[in-house]
Amino acid sequence: MKLYEYMGKDIFRREGIPVPRGKAFFSPEGVADFVSGLPSAVVKSQVLSGGRGKAGGIKFPGTPAEAEAAAGELLSTVIKDLPVHAVLVEERLQIDKEYYVAITVDGARRKPLVIASAHGGVDIEEVAEEHLVKMHVDVHAGLQPYFGREVARRMGLPPDEARQLSQLLVKMYHLFRTYDAELVEINPLVVSGNQLVAADAKITLDDEASFRFPDWLPRVEERTEKEQRAAEIGISFVELGGDIGVMANGAGITMATLDMIHHFGGSPRNFMDAGGGAGTEATARALEILLSTNPKAILVNIFGGITRCDDVARAFARVKETVGIPVPIVIRLVGTNEEAGVEILKQQGINAYRTVQDAVARAVELAAGKEAI
Repeated sequence: MKLYEYMGKDIFRREGIPVPRGKAFFSPEGVADFVSGLPSAVVKSQVLSGGRGKAGGIKFPGTPAEAEAAAGELLSTVIKDLPVHAVLVEERLQIDKEYYVAITVDGARRKPLVIASAHGGVDIEEVAEEHLVKMHVDVHAGLQPYFGREVARRMGLPPDEARQLSQLLVKMYHLFRTYDAELVEINPLVVSGNQLVAADAKITLDDEASFRFPDWLPRVEERTEKEQRAAEIGISFVELGGDIGVMANGAGITMATLDMIHHFGGSPRNFMDAGGGAGTEATARALEILLSTNPKAILVNIFGGITRCDDVARAFARVKETVGIPVPIVIRLVGTNEEAGVEILKQQGINAYRTVQDAVARAVELAAGKEAI
């Protein structure tokens, strides 16, 4: 479970990690009064997505009135398909330098892992590996001050900053363990004057541990509107950025289908696992969600076991007859009641493929605008 930035910074304050003066607002009311007490302000949209600044989700108002207007504007926008329900209004920091620091879980080593860099900011993903400091934490010893000093030494920090970073890491690790976190990240950790300040906060908690904090930890919704609709009918669905809509039955076969699309030079629009036993009704509703993403082509990869091929075919026939399928569709249909499913599709003018390689290659061609062969 991911937390919004304002939630993460509330936890940082509890743990004694320096953050800018700020407050979350769910309407523009009160923003101007709050900003009037700050030397300068920044208004940040609260969405569970990176790249808010580049998407126009961060505003730098010059006056309290402008801050209130900026809050109102952001609260009525959608950023990367995520509606903005809250904004964080806080003091704008003087930024002298930017660092990066995070604690996460190394599943292969089964240990907490500290990752730090003297090159923080919006393009942290592009920082070369040699500029990253990575050190595992002994869970029995915990993260002690000497550990933090060693991280700071490898980062090349001056003495005062090294001392502050060491203290900061101890507090971050305490937070990491106390709240059953999977990730605690500060990017950027800024040098503002003579103090290290967390200019951002990214915390991801273990979903299975959320019951430990029922009173104060609100559940946040990470899914887009289409992902929520899919969840309501028991379909696993994640929006991606490509142009080929994908439906398959099972997480493994879906992932393999996405990989094959990339292999043949295409780009998937989504991940959709229709499950091992989805019937005609659920499959039809899933297809309608798939169509709402406006793909250039649709690829369906069904290996029928519990899922019956004739049920899948009936779902496609139903959607085609009722709402229509305005984009090219490629179906690979093999397994239980395969012959009946193929016949139903033929009646709708759709030919089913037997091999996934042929189906994927054809879907990629159709998404690229090539005519039928």
